[in-house]
Amino acid sequence: MGELDGKAALVTGGSRGIGRAVARRLAAEGALVAVHYGANRAAAAETVALIAEAGGVAFAVRAGFGESGAVDRLFEELTAGLAEHGADGLDILVNNAGVHSASSIGQLTEEELERLLAVNVRTPIFVIQRALPLLRDGGRIVNVGSAATRIASPLQIGYTVTKAALAALGPSLANEFGRRGITVNTVEPGVVLTDMTAGWTGAPEAVAGLESITALGRIGEPEDVADVVGFLAGPRGRWVTGQTLDVSGGTYLGPIPAG
Repeated sequence: MGELDGKAALVTGGSRGIGRAVARRLAAEGALVAVHYGANRAAAAETVALIAEAGGVAFAVRAGFGESGAVDRLFEELTAGLAEHGADGLDILVNNAGVHSASSIGQLTEEELERLLAVNVRTPIFVIQRALPLLRDGGRIVNVGSAATRIASPLQIGYTVTKAALAALGPSLANEFGRRGITVNTVEPGVVLTDMTAGWTGAPEAVAGLESITALGRIGEPEDVADVVGFLAGPRGRWVTGQTLDVSGGTYLGPIPAG
């Protein structure tokens, strides 16, 4: 018996990286998992297959966030998939999908910022809004932010602003939904080894630099984040709400003592 037996979950951006690890973690605990993807159907199918191979149950749903009508399409596919698997509601929503940017304030364009806002801020807000009629009492909402909100990084200013906005949702929604037993929290990963970061974590000098400013001395793995999300999504996370949790291994906390 898993902690999430009988529960249904939606993980946006669940086909790769952190989202895949979260989907697999929730499924391993018994949840039926809807794996959202934007464009990479093969990656979503692989995630669903990995879950099935491990004895779990999942299905893929597609919506290109940032496109007109994307949230409507997401919930059309979600409700159909839930019904097909005998579920009539949702218990866990993980807003993980997002887009990155590596522009300074001088380089940032209006179009780039609009894209970041559309995917990283507007979409999670309206996904939560649309999920509410499906979300059962005692449900869980976990938003995936970024440790960039506390670490000055001039080369991702637009991304940082949108992740800060996402974190700001948590306390207000937690206060509103609390009487239904629904918790709302944000996790903020640091650098994690995914395909999104592969361009620079493949350089030994970059890895060494990151490890040197991280208290736990290594770069994160997707499973490091997924385990925290799994805790917040499960019954043991019932008394944690409105919180933002740094999940960076202690990146850039301050000078690290020698020896």
